[in-house]
Amino acid sequence: MGSRDVKTELVPRHLQLREMLFHRWKANGLRPGDRIESQNEMSRFCDFSLITVIKTLKDLEAEGIIRRQVGQGSFLERTPWAEAHQRVGFFYNRDVVGGGIFDNDFYTRLVVGLERSVVSDGNEFILGSFTNTKMPMAVWDALDVVVLTSITGDTQLDFLDQTASQISVIDQTLIHPKVHSYRLDFTWAFQDMFKSLNGEVLRVLYLDSAISSNEQRLRRDAFTQAAAEFGPDCVPSFSKVNQEDVEGGLAPVLDAMGAHDPDLIVGYANSGWLAAIRAAVRPKTQVYPYGLDATGPGFVVSSTEWMQSVLPIIYSNLADRKARGAIHDFKVRFVPAGT
Repeated sequence: MGSRDVKTELVPRHLQLREMLFHRWKANGLRPGDRIESQNEMSRFCDFSLITVIKTLKDLEAEGIIRRQVGQGSFLERTPWAEAHQRVGFFYNRDVVGGGIFDNDFYTRLVVGLERSVVSDGNEFILGSFTNTKMPMAVWDALDVVVLTSITGDTQLDFLDQTASQISVIDQTLIHPKVHSYRLDFTWAFQDMFKSLNGEVLRVLYLDSAISSNEQRLRRDAFTQAAAEFGPDCVPSFSKVNQEDVEGGLAPVLDAMGAHDPDLIVGYANSGWLAAIRAAVRPKTQVYPYGLDATGPGFVVSSTEWMQSVLPIIYSNLADRKARGAIHDFKVRFVPAGT
C-alpha cells in the first residue's frame, strides 16, 4: 500500500464521507435550502456503509449544516466551503511559460491586474502553476475560483469534469458547460487597423504563435477576415513564431522579415524582440505586436480594466454556481502610428 493510501486509511470513514459530500455539493452548486440526497442514495454513490452515512448526517445536522425533516428529506442549511471572503487562484502553464510567470511581460501584467482587483475586493489571492498533464487538483478543490491561463492544444482537459471549483480561463476560449472564457476580441481592432491604411498597397507579415490554442486560431482567423475585407491590395504572409522563446525565437522572425520585406508587421512577438525588429525594418514599416498596457501605437488593452470587467462576472457566477459556461469578450482598441 502506498503512502497516499495509508494517509487515507488514517482518516476516519465519516470524515472521508464528509469531504466527499462537500465536494459533490460544491461541484453541483447547491445553496442553502436545496434538498440533498437521501441516506440510501449516499450509501450507493459513495460506497460507504449505511452506518457511516447515518453517523455523518447526524454530525452535519448537529453542526447546523443540514436540516432533516421526517417524511420530507434532508436540506442544506449552510455551505461551510463558502467563506466570508472568496479564494481566487491564478494558475499558469509551466509547459508554456517555462521560465516562470514573472519572466513573461504579458502574464506578469495579467497576474498583477487580477491580484490588485481581488485583494481590493477583500478576497484572498493564490498564485500557482500546472502543466499540460499535471494539475494540483487538491489545491484547486480548496478554492472558490480557479483562473487558468496559457492552456494549449496539448493540455489535458479531464480536470474540467473533476474539480468542484468554478473554472475560468483567461485569454483562451474553451467550450464547456462549467467553464467561463474571458478572451480578447481583436475583430474591431483589426478592421480599424486596416481602415487607417487609407487603401495603400500593403505587404503584411502576420506573426502567428507556434503554441497552438483555440485563441491563437480565432485571432488569426479574425486577422485573415479583416485582411480579405481590405481588398486585393493587401498581401498577407504568415510566419510561425514561439513568443515564449526569448533567446531562440527572434531569428525566425528576422528571417521572415527578410524574405517578405513587409510594410506592416502584426501579431505575436516577445517584448524583448521589439528593439531588434524595429532596427531591422525600413523606416516606414509599422510594427503592431500583441501585448498589454501598451503606451504607444498598436493594440491597446488595459490589464486592470480587463480584470475589473472579469471579476464581477466571476463573483456573480459564485452566487449562482449552476450558471452555465459562457464566452466573455473584451474589445481591444487599436491606436495607429502618429496619434
